[in-house]
Amino acid sequence: MADIKLFRFSDAGVVELAPRTGIDEKSLHNLLEKNLESFMGIRFVAREHGTGRIQRGHIDSLGLDENNCPVIIEYKVRNNDNVINQGLYYLNWLMDHKGDFCHLVRLRLGDEAARNIEFQGTRVICVAPDFSRYDEQAVLQIGRNVELVRYRYYDSDLILLELLNTAISPFEEDCSRSGEDCGENGQPNVGMPHALQERLRGMSGELEEIYLDLLAFAENLGEDVSIRFLKHYVAMVRFRNFASIQPLKSAIKLWLNLDPATVGLEEGFSRDVTGIGHHSTGNLEIDIHNRADLEKAMPFMELAYQRN
Repeated sequence: MADIKLFRFSDAGVVELAPRTGIDEKSLHNLLEKNLESFMGIRFVAREHGTGRIQRGHIDSLGLDENNCPVIIEYKVRNNDNVINQGLYYLNWLMDHKGDFCHLVRLRLGDEAARNIEFQGTRVICVAPDFSRYDEQAVLQIGRNVELVRYRYYDSDLILLELLNTAISPFEEDCSRSGEDCGENGQPNVGMPHALQERLRGMSGELEEIYLDLLAFAENLGEDVSIRFLKHYVAMVRFRNFASIQPLKSAIKLWLNLDPATVGLEEGFSRDVTGIGHHSTGNLEIDIHNRADLEKAMPFMELAYQRN
């Protein structure tokens, strides 16, 4: 895998910053866990959570992401540690102990957070200094929501986090097995869940095309973009959400993780929803009714991608 090079430049010239070595796992764990929301948009739930007598083990960190999906995080400071298998082991535990996780969330984040957990979007994040090409291929073959994050320490106060793969939507499945509606040649329609397919049936043909074009535009912004179909909306994610979409019968609601004060608002097209309750994340709301609105919305979505 090609390495990332970091340089400090000034009028005097350029100096390459060499990654620090000798970092212990506890220090890595402490740094990321204390800043989970800033680094990855994840709310902390529990640390070193025991999995009981039968499945004996301790999960490094448990969290809840912006989309109310559970997150398991495992940290390793050596490349040869099998962190992926360990994460999958704990994923099986969590899916068999949903009640225990709900209890932890209720204690830490309150009743509302516990009621709105979306277990179908459960993720495993493996954090290590590096991964081999075999690791990346293995994750693709596993077909589970496993994300690989490589870290590098520089100087005394710099850390680089690199997302090496995009998560797989838990709703993507072969429609020939599931019985869901298919597109041409028996292929599934972008892996959307049944609830969203039902909503699309009530939309006009033009609006449905705009919705699919918006999904395609988001996905093509970069290789690090994941599209996650959730109960009430579709999330566009890098490390954290940069956009969310909710298709309605007469319009498409688009929420962007941008400060509305930094963009020009247009009545009937965009508005500031800071402090106004809505299903998804993002404080800039855009209403898309036609293709002209879509063209106006695309630069804002690209800006949200760049800033997140």
